[in-house]
This record gives sequence, C-alpha cells and structure tokens, in this order.
Amino acid sequence: MAPQNLSTFCLLLLYFIGAVIAGRDFYKILGVPRSASIKDIKKAYRKLALQLHPDRNPDDPRAQEKFQDLGAAYEVLSDSEKRKQYDAYGEEGLKDGHQSSHGDIFSHFFGDFGFMFGGTPRQQDRNIPRGSDIIVDLEVTLEEVYAGNFVEVVRNKPVARQAPGKRKCNCRQEMRTTQLGPGRFQMTQEVVCDECPNVKLVNEERTLEVEIEPGVRDGMEYPFIGEGEPHVDGEPGDLRFRIKVVKHPIFERRGDDLYTNVTISLVESLVGFDMDVTHLDGHKVHISRDKITRPGAKLWKKGEGLPNFDNNNIKGSLIITFDVDFPKEQLTEEAREGIKQLLKQGSVQKFPSLLPVSWVVPAINQDGCTNLQKSGKDPVRIPVF
Repeated sequence: MAPQNLSTFCLLLLYFIGAVIAGRDFYKILGVPRSASIKDIKKAYRKLALQLHPDRNPDDPRAQEKFQDLGAAYEVLSDSEKRKQYDAYGEEGLKDGHQSSHGDIFSHFFGDFGFMFGGTPRQQDRNIPRGSDIIVDLEVTLEEVYAGNFVEVVRNKPVARQAPGKRKCNCRQEMRTTQLGPGRFQMTQEVVCDECPNVKLVNEERTLEVEIEPGVRDGMEYPFIGEGEPHVDGEPGDLRFRIKVVKHPIFERRGDDLYTNVTISLVESLVGFDMDVTHLDGHKVHISRDKITRPGAKLWKKGEGLPNFDNNNIKGSLIITFDVDFPKEQLTEEAREGIKQLLKQGSVQKFPSLLPVSWVVPAINQDGCTNLQKSGKDPVRIPVF
C-alpha cells in the first residue's frame, strides 16, 4: 500500500474508532447546541417525544430506536452530573450509570398513557369504570407567562397494586340474550367471574413536568392522562393543572398587552427624560420624551407586550402611564417668583362651559343681564352673578 493511501486509511480508521468510543451525539439528537439551558433541553424533548413516539410512527421500522435515543439523550443532558461526564468522556463515560425507562421519562411530561396521537382525547369505553378526575390550580408568575418555564410537580399518587388473596368484583360482565318465544327476547347482564386477584392502593411518588408555554392564559388546563384517582376495577382518571396567573406588583396583563406606571419628577415632566424600564425577563425597554409630559399621559411600545399563545412570534404592546411626583415641601416665596419668571405665566382660571357651543354670548347689558341668542329663537335673559 502506498504511503499516501496508508496515511488516509489510518486517518479514517482513527475517525471511526473515535466515533465508536464517543457514542451517540445527544445534542444532535435533541437538536440543541452544547450551550443549551435545561429549559431548552426540556422543551426540545417534549416537542420531539410527541413527533417520534412509536405509536405515532407505526410504519417506521426505526421508530422505537429513535424514541429510545431521544430518551437517553434527555436523561443524560437533563442531569447536571451526567452531562458533565458526557461532555468530558462521551457516552462511554456513562456506561456504569443507571438508565431510566424511556417510557417513565415520557410519562413525566404527558402522564401514564400519554396523548392520543390522533389529536383527540382518549376514547372512553363505557364498559370500563374510571376513577375521578383531579383538577389542581397551578399558580404561575407573569414572568413565566412571558418567557415560559417548566414547573416540576412532585405528588404522591395512589396506585393499585396486586395483593394476596381474592376479592369480589364487577370487572367482567357480559350481556346474555335469551329467546322467550317468537319475536321475544330477554337481555340480562351476568357476572362472568365471582372473584379477582386482590388489589391494594399504595402511594407512589411521581414527578411531573408541566410546561408553562409563553402567553398561556388564565384558566387554561394542562392534562396528564391517567394521573387522577385510581379505580380498582378500571382505569384511573386524569389530572389537570389549571393555570392561575398571580397578580404582579408592577405589570398588569390585559390580553396580550402589558400595562405599567412610571413615576417621573416635576422637572422631567417639564423638560423631558431619557430612561430604561426593566421588563419581565430583565431586558431594558428604552423610553424618552423631549416635550411636556402631563400626569396620566400614555406611551405605547409595540412588540413589548406578552407573546400570543397561538403564535409566539406575535407580541402585544407595553402601555406606560406616567405619574408626576410633585415636590412635597412648600416652596419659598423666592422660589415661587423664580418659577413664575421662568415660565412667564400668571394664574389661569378655566371653568367648564355649561352652554352648548352653538350659543352666541353678546356683551353684558346695562341692567346686569346678558342676552343668549340662538338662531331662530327669542332671546333668553339670564342674570350675571
């Protein structure tokens, strides 16, 4: 073999050996950069888990393998210690570690049964009894509504487990039809079995990951299928987290718009200002005015509101109402005169008009009355006080 060909062969051999030792590229599997945050990793897994689940891809022979790779990638990159080992030594450095069931990981995000992949809730078989649903209010902050988040909920779930002995049950029944005569039938429901294996309810700790999506609205519900109350003769109910947005001390939500108040000094209200407003995620929103700002004046900043739930690329507006902080101490006579000279403005008295704008008010008559004249009407005489 020529030296040049031998060199090329050695390089290729080293490349393949390195690839085998390094193992799978978990960052590539999840589609995230190596600098991805834990929130980015969870979001990527949740999205891909729905796309790659084997039940949703029955015609793909590699569906199970892809789903397992996805679960392995999430298990490693979501754990800070395992991620450090993986970044340093690749997958080979994790061989001795415990691996979770990829179905368990999936259930943390979607529940025991996951979602029905046709886009509809699980079909209810009326012959199968079902436990009660549980609805839990989940308080979220306005910061979480703006940027999104994953909330980890740990609960003790009662689970039916097999126990010694037998029990009476109604789990297996069938309809029997008996012909009583020509054109006459009788249908009766009969119990097929008298006894079933005994079961007992055992509390098991479950960790659920609830994704707070950007723009989520108050009252929305996140279902976890099969995580509700158990039923010894059937299926458990569902657990639904109902979103409750906590009142914010600075910002108020109205749809996708955010409202807030900013206090400026009297000087700033007269000569203008240049400042930054700190947003929910910490970024600065620059505002400025070079004209007089009266108390109650509003400033709109488009695109600085909350993201729309259906399309996060669309955001509402930030509406800022200005309050003016007047001096609390009494001004000296010298200061008052100085302000008058500076503004060159005397006392101005304005009274609201109680008359329609179409009335014509002439000069006051000698008898102390004025004539109010409107086209086509006789004069009305009103005393002037």
